[in-house]
Amino acid sequence: MKKFLGAALFSVLLLSAFAQNEISYVVSFPNAIHHEAEIAMSITNVPAGNLKVRMSRSSPGRYATHEFGKNVYHFKAFDHGGKPLKINQTAGDVYEIPSHGNQVKITYTVFGNWIDGTYAGFDETHAHMNIPATFAFPVGMDTRPRTVQFKYPKKQGWKVATQLKPIEQNTFYAANLQYFMDSPIEIANYKTAKWEVKNHDGKTQTIHLIAHSNDTQAAIDNYAGMLKKMVDEHYAVWRDFPTYDYGNYYFLEDVYPTNAGDGMEHRNSTSIVQRTEKIEGYESNLLGTFSHEYFHSWNVERLRPKTLEPFNFEHSNISDELWLAEGFTQYYGGLLLTRAGLKTVDNAVQAFNGMVNAVLTSPGAKNFSPIEASRYAVFADAGVAIDQTNKGNIFLSYYTYGAATALALDLRLRSEFKLTLDDYMRALWKAYGKPEIPYTIPDLEKTLASLTKNEAFAKDFFGRYIYGKEKNDYSKLLLNAGFVLRKAKPGHAFTGFGNFNQADSKVTLMQTLQGTPAYQAGLDVGDVILSIDGQNVTDASVVDNITKSHKPGDVVEIKYQYRGENKTTKLTFAENPALEIVSIEKMGGTLTPAMQNFRDNWLNSQVDSKQK
Repeated sequence: MKKFLGAALFSVLLLSAFAQNEISYVVSFPNAIHHEAEIAMSITNVPAGNLKVRMSRSSPGRYATHEFGKNVYHFKAFDHGGKPLKINQTAGDVYEIPSHGNQVKITYTVFGNWIDGTYAGFDETHAHMNIPATFAFPVGMDTRPRTVQFKYPKKQGWKVATQLKPIEQNTFYAANLQYFMDSPIEIANYKTAKWEVKNHDGKTQTIHLIAHSNDTQAAIDNYAGMLKKMVDEHYAVWRDFPTYDYGNYYFLEDVYPTNAGDGMEHRNSTSIVQRTEKIEGYESNLLGTFSHEYFHSWNVERLRPKTLEPFNFEHSNISDELWLAEGFTQYYGGLLLTRAGLKTVDNAVQAFNGMVNAVLTSPGAKNFSPIEASRYAVFADAGVAIDQTNKGNIFLSYYTYGAATALALDLRLRSEFKLTLDDYMRALWKAYGKPEIPYTIPDLEKTLASLTKNEAFAKDFFGRYIYGKEKNDYSKLLLNAGFVLRKAKPGHAFTGFGNFNQADSKVTLMQTLQGTPAYQAGLDVGDVILSIDGQNVTDASVVDNITKSHKPGDVVEIKYQYRGENKTTKLTFAENPALEIVSIEKMGGTLTPAMQNFRDNWLNSQVDSKQK
């Protein structure tokens, strides 16, 4: 009895402490038809002095800044008795309240009409919320718990789906700011399916598919069956499920043609926004985002770079490790769908082809390392800018760069050490992911050295291909699996013009890339091509036909106009640099038993081989 009374007293004291320190929100949607939500935030136990409240400028899963404050207005502050308080807006997204009591209430309106993983959207059909785009927060109170209550008409049939902990009807809890900001919310008349997954230790957890789409329940159930196969292959890589907080993981899917489209990973959920009429009939096309984002529940959410810990909500978050955090995830996203039988081997080869072409032919990969590509994310990751950049010449996406690096490391581990990239990911998970110890690049190198028992190999790989700009021998590596890397269009002429702007029979160049004939000829964005080799150019097809009529090494005269001035230059055609990966048997060659075995072990299902 004494133990029971002691426990009860402790619970009362804990709840009392929580009530004294909680930051609580109430969200309603009286004007959802015009894409507005009303937010009320109550802050208790406010310290004396200037109270600063702000909107975030960054979001978990994104790395650049985003001006969420632009969609906030009617910002007001009140004391405990409802008396208005003076507010000084010191920045576009920062509000300061110099004089206040122990309790402060903030109210504001937020506009949202962009349905993706980063922003917010409100209308009569749903409320789609990324937390940083929706909720202001008091600065300096990050460790305080949060509650959020949603109010909406019952006639809409809306329900709340979120990784936040439910504490009572339509009210949810987060232990601190970091968890709150990482918890997307979908409120809609959605359909759902769920299934249990069992870990190697026998513990079960539940995975939920939440689908706001124009689909039947049968279609949702069918899709959940496909996702279950995908999840099984993910588990086969890691051989250990993350411990999902509160025992649940949520795929929050919103599907409609006018959506912006996106996928955004979070600790125990992912926000997936897709641009089709519905899921049914488009299942295969939609799976890639699911696979990529689900892999993040290990890689990034728990196996996490030290550069992202803690996540800063006041500015962009620069990281040296996105080539692994995003790039390796990109590699596995497609590979595991092939292993699950949801994509074909040809689909996988097509993806590998894109990776290899990009890393071997783009100036961004030639002149910059994977680490440098990762750092550029603060500008490239949907960042806010209207001026032109030289991105085509100085940047290759860390998704693609990292995926190509993962491909090379996987093939090298298989061919040189009888290991796999799966083994490497499991080693990283054991050392850093499961205990949630943020890692550095030297940690990644050390783990590779330990796994291979070859410190020299790890040092060489990181020195040449991670810190450096060298490229692996993809031709040699792919041949182990019976795939040949070759020129896609040998002997074909190439200009390097890329895409054009076409209007009023004028063909205008976009940015040209270093090393291409167009770049070397002094042609660049804004040049209007008047004629090539004496032929007037009125549309892109004329350029294509002229190019086809020439061979590498031919020289042609190009007349063009820039800012109203007519100019002339000489262009020397090069051989088309595009590469392609082709199975050796499709070329009429012999797929040896060793090649077949290598390919099968790489691309076939690993579910039966997973170990406890």
